This record gives sequence, structure tokens and C-alpha cells, in this order.
Amino acid sequence: MKVSLQILAVLGVLATSAHAEELPIFDAHMHYSHDAVSFVPPNEVVKILRDAGVRKALVSSSDDRGTQLLKAAAPDIIVPALRPYERRGAIGTWMHDPSVIDYLAKKLAKFEYEAIGEFHAYGDDIQTKVIQTMIGMARERNLLLHHHGDREALDQILATWPEARVLWAHSGFAPPNEVANALRTYPRVWADLAYRSDMADSSGVDEDWRKAFEKFPDRFMVGTDTFAPERWHYVGRHAEFSRSWLAHLPDDIARKIAFENAEAMLAAK
Repeated sequence: MKVSLQILAVLGVLATSAHAEELPIFDAHMHYSHDAVSFVPPNEVVKILRDAGVRKALVSSSDDRGTQLLKAAAPDIIVPALRPYERRGAIGTWMHDPSVIDYLAKKLAKFEYEAIGEFHAYGDDIQTKVIQTMIGMARERNLLLHHHGDREALDQILATWPEARVLWAHSGFAPPNEVANALRTYPRVWADLAYRSDMADSSGVDEDWRKAFEKFPDRFMVGTDTFAPERWHYVGRHAEFSRSWLAHLPDDIARKIAFENAEAMLAAK
């Protein structure tokens, strides 16, 4: 029997959709800060993650209590990161506050972490004593640095610690050619795509981003960025969005961006 091209096309779409739905996610950019803990209890967060097919999640929180609550509730999912400030209001001032070092030292002595961050720093912020000391603490423990900032700050982090593993939050909100340049320059920098949608639309993957993904298939990963409590209710939809645009890439690249790259980044010590 001859099968029409239209039917074959439909079958192809269904097969792609089925594959996308099965794709597990390593969400490399999540927060569970003090205001979210009371808004979305830990058991509900864990259910949200499992229902969304999130295999692993790199989580930090402003005051760290939220991270520890989630780690206790779902140690198979939560990968803990330590933010260097206790309240989100300190995002622009923390690098000038010497008490941050005592806070980091206390937390690092008590709990196990895979990363320090997400921390916000731009340009010469990296040269402050607080950030230089923080980088030294990460270096002693070989921790990943999850950095939110510009290329100038990224350059200064790598000048301070050339062997650092750095996850560049939001890919620096830079265009794909500039992100690709950073990845070409620094083999131990990875880029998360949290809070970005410019890499794809309903018609498929943006061509400039596709070139970056194909050139550096091992260096990108997805993230939701639950910076506000209500964004926890967006996790499922974001996972669906991620799978939908990843389905337009070759299967091996889609798997890498969905979860394999984050796993490899953490293992690359």
C-alpha cells in the first residue's frame, strides 16, 4: 500500500513529539529563595520537578535554607549551589560586604556544594577583595562558578583562575556569535539559556543559534531561572518549551543540551 507524503509527514511529527516528551531535563539554573519557601512548600516543588521530567536541578537560594530543604526532600534531583548573599536585595552590593566571606566559610564548612553562585558581578567587580577571596575559596574546593554578568567580568574571572569551570548564566544575555566567541576562548566555560527565548520560535531554531549549538554542542544547557516564587509554577511549561525547540535539533545535540552537558560539566573536575 502506498502511504501518502502527508501521512508520512504527520507520522514524523508525532514521532518527534513523542521523542521530545521523553527527553529528560537537567535544569541548570534554579533558585528557591526565602520568599519561595513559604509560597511553594518543598514537597510541592519536588512534585513540580518530577512531573516536568526534570532529572536534576542546579539550585541556589538567597539564604541557602531553601536549597537545603530541597536537598533533604529530593537528594536524587537537587544539585546544591551556594549563593554568596542572603537576600536578593544584596545583588548589587554583596561584593563590597566583607561579612559575605564569613557567611561563605560557615556554609562551606557545614554543607556540601557543587557550585558557588549564581552570583552577579560586572566588569571590575571581580577585582574586589570579596570576589577574589570567594574565587579562592571555590578554587580550594574545585567548585563550579555560576556567574551572572558581562564578558569583561568573565574574562577577569578566568584571568584570576584560568582552570575554573564557569557556567555563564543566561549566556551573558549576549548574541550567539559573542557567546560562541567566549566558548571558543575558554574551553571550561559553559553557557545556560535560562530566561532566554531568542534561540527559537514556532518555526524552529534561530539560524545563528543553530550554528553556535552545532559548533559547541557540548557547552550549552537549559534553565528556568525561578528567581521569583511564582516562576515555580512555570517549570512544567518551560520544560515543554525546551523540549519543543530541542526537537528541531539533531537527537545527539538535543540530548546534550537537555541534560548531558550539565552532567559532564559537573564531572569535569
